[in-house]
Amino acid sequence: MQKPFVMRCKWIVMLAAAAAAVVLLIMGTVAVGQVPAVTGREEATFTRTTEAGEEEYEDETVCPVWYESEAGDVCVVNYTYEEWEALPTGHTVNGYVYRLADGRTVGFDHLATDAEIAAAVRDLNGVAQTGRFGAAMALGLFAVSLLVVTLFGQHFTNYEQIWFLSVMALAAVVSILAPEEDVNGVQGLVIMALYLADTFLNILCELLISKQSKWNFIVSVFVEITEIVICLVLAYRFATMASTLFFWLPVDIISFVNWHKHPDRQEEDLTKVRKLSGWAEVLVLAGIAVFTLVVGYLLSGLDITTDLFRGDELMQTVVCYLDACVTAVGICNGLFILFRLREQWIAWFTDAILEAVINILSGQYVLLVLKAGYLTNSTYGYIKWTRYIKAHKEVAAERTVF
Repeated sequence: MQKPFVMRCKWIVMLAAAAAAVVLLIMGTVAVGQVPAVTGREEATFTRTTEAGEEEYEDETVCPVWYESEAGDVCVVNYTYEEWEALPTGHTVNGYVYRLADGRTVGFDHLATDAEIAAAVRDLNGVAQTGRFGAAMALGLFAVSLLVVTLFGQHFTNYEQIWFLSVMALAAVVSILAPEEDVNGVQGLVIMALYLADTFLNILCELLISKQSKWNFIVSVFVEITEIVICLVLAYRFATMASTLFFWLPVDIISFVNWHKHPDRQEEDLTKVRKLSGWAEVLVLAGIAVFTLVVGYLLSGLDITTDLFRGDELMQTVVCYLDACVTAVGICNGLFILFRLREQWIAWFTDAILEAVINILSGQYVLLVLKAGYLTNSTYGYIKWTRYIKAHKEVAAERTVF
């Protein structure tokens, strides 16, 4: 049972975080909708500020190009893909600058209507309110995390609750201090929302695995869906996406059934776990090496570009091989979990380190919080499972070959 004082504190902090999130969301929404009056209009010549290599469009329906006047006023012009291909470097357009009552300006390559000006101003307001919306999102997710440990606190130890909330609080802080930029035409806020959801679901899933709970696989299904969406949005890590879709989702379902068939005799909430034999470990390592070399080579040959690496082909190739290795380790991890083997924690530990390297190369700093959570929980889970195996000799004596 949770102590009444602790319960009250949790509810107070949770409600305060939720209220702050709602207030920030309302303030941001109101600010976005505020459109000051136009106080003046003047003609201007705008010069293209980016080159085709920086924009990297590939047969898109709409290709926005940024222009800037000598006074620093910005104008964005949308072209078809064919028109964009024909644009020369340093291309100029003649247009108009509209000055607003608050001192800002919006530029167009034509005489703009009131509706077009209002839409452009709201876009500027949205960019200005990104920090506020990001803070609202982070606080909201932290409130949800508190709700989980408050409603189900009796199922978690004090350490597990503190660990879970610490990781989520750190993720919330990092998401505010290091917001994501737009990638492949997708708003940074959307990408950050996916990262935070991925962190929340993964951390909850990891905690349930360490507790030998079969319900981790239900949470894991939502983890896989989130990570598939992230791969599609960022147009990268296709080995991970394929393994998630064709391996992890089926394994989650099969594992849930398998774990359900092997409950502990004394505690039905626990699942019996065991350890791997030595010779099997050698075969696993050899398989990981071969998979990494073959799949990494195939992925590095794909003609796919993403804004994530700013055109750095070497870095993209390195990430392809790392992605292949992570996928191989992940498959081993999935099989280890399926067969209730303690070595899945070693695989998770390795996976977290490799994933952290990819996150650093990709600038995904908020996901480093998730990897830190992986590393700490993998240590905790390995210790818990080892103690269980030592305390249950009949489980340790089971066959561990596949």
